[in-house]
Amino acid sequence: MEQSVDDELPLGANEGDVLQTRHFPDATFAMDADMKSHTENIQTSGTGAASTIFSKQKLNAKTSTEAELVAADDSVLLALWTRIFLKEKGHEIETTMCQDNASAMLLEKNGKESCSKRTRQMNIRCFFIKDFIDKGHLTMECCPIDDRTGDHPSKPLQG
Repeated sequence: MEQSVDDELPLGANEGDVLQTRHFPDATFAMDADMKSHTENIQTSGTGAASTIFSKQKLNAKTSTEAELVAADDSVLLALWTRIFLKEKGHEIETTMCQDNASAMLLEKNGKESCSKRTRQMNIRCFFIKDFIDKGHLTMECCPIDDRTGDHPSKPLQG
C-alpha cells in the first residue's frame, strides 16, 4: 500500500483512567558506510503513533546489544519527558518500553549485576535507565519481533 500526505493518522486514547504510553526503541546495527548504527523509536499512546524518532547514532557501537542500549537510552528521554508532561496536566500514566534484545534488557534492568569487562563502556547508559526502572517511572517488556511497531520502517527489505 502506497502512502501519501492525504492519509489519515488515527490516534486514540486507551480505555480507563490511566494513560498508557508504549515506546518501541530499536537499533539497526552498523548499517552505514562509516559503520554507525541507527536509532528508531515509535511512541504510542492508545492507538496510533504519537511520536517517532529515526536518527543516526553518534558513536560506533561495538555490538548489536550496545546499539540497542544506545537506542533505548536515546528513547528513554522522550518517554520520561512525556511522562512528566502528562503528569503535570493531571493524568495518571504508565510508561512501558518494549524491546526485542534480551541482553540489552538485562543490562537495563539489572545494571551492575549484568555488567562485565566487555560491557564496561555501557555502564552509564545502563544505570541511567535502571534508575528510572527502580523508581517505578518506567517498566520494561519483552516484545517479540512479530509484534514490534518500530521495526518495519527501519529495516531494509531482505532478498
